[in-house]
Amino acid sequence: MTIDIKSMGYLRVTATDLPAWSRFAEKVLGLMKGRGPSPEHLYYRIDEVSARLVIVPGAADEVECTGWELADHEALQAAREHLTKAGVDFSEGTADELAERRVQELIRFSDPFENVFELFHGISYERFPAVTPYGSTFVTGDQGMGHVVLPVTDDVEALRFYRDTLGFRLRDSMSMPGEFVGKEPGSKVWLRFLGVNPRHHSLAFLPMPRPSKCVHVMLEVTELDDVGRALERVQKNGVPLAATLGRHMNDEMVSFYVKSPGGFDIEFGTDGLTVDDGRWVARESTAVSYWGHEFSG
Repeated sequence: MTIDIKSMGYLRVTATDLPAWSRFAEKVLGLMKGRGPSPEHLYYRIDEVSARLVIVPGAADEVECTGWELADHEALQAAREHLTKAGVDFSEGTADELAERRVQELIRFSDPFENVFELFHGISYERFPAVTPYGSTFVTGDQGMGHVVLPVTDDVEALRFYRDTLGFRLRDSMSMPGEFVGKEPGSKVWLRFLGVNPRHHSLAFLPMPRPSKCVHVMLEVTELDDVGRALERVQKNGVPLAATLGRHMNDEMVSFYVKSPGGFDIEFGTDGLTVDDGRWVARESTAVSYWGHEFSG
């Protein structure tokens, strides 16, 4: 038995500079500004869900948590029982936290690397469609918000926890030299890509610590032209690129990466691969991309 996670539901970020996030989210990414319980927070929509990205003031620039959607109360109760048996401590969401996230129930826990997860059900959605500033339509639905890549310190323990404890399914792997992340020469570490729905991967991990508690977050749009226009907005607004336009090998996404005010990257792409778990075979890719994606730094 594992937890039946349906999708990545939301991302919460603490920020030292909310105006920078406002400019970045609206003028560069083209997200729709939403509304929420706190006048001090920034709420952003990409679909009918009330808020997929929430920026809150804080003393550090980092990901506060990722929210993962379950079907209903019964699924969340089963998750409670499963985590208890697995020896994972969790806490219940308070009334104020439920109101802030606009969900009916949630529980919170940390993985072995201090990344915070929230499991929830019953998120609210709006009667009015999300009309984004530049007319982009984002790929969500049963694929959720997008994907997130988290930093870990032990790739073996990370795979065990995410796959065997939380129920993510391995979709692809890529090896890299251990010395790249401070391991002994000649060793090997693994990047793993895991999914829970038709999106190729909703979660991946990199065996390297990051102060921002995140490597990158991916948002997908329906049209290649929207990726090109977003790339123009990056250049117009003087925001540094983290990687040039390219097509990944594993999920076939055509995308670029841009540096966010939070210290992590945003991947902005289109044409991502969807998979059928009944037919999917996990493999090892031998390169990051078929072409492009020249990473800075």
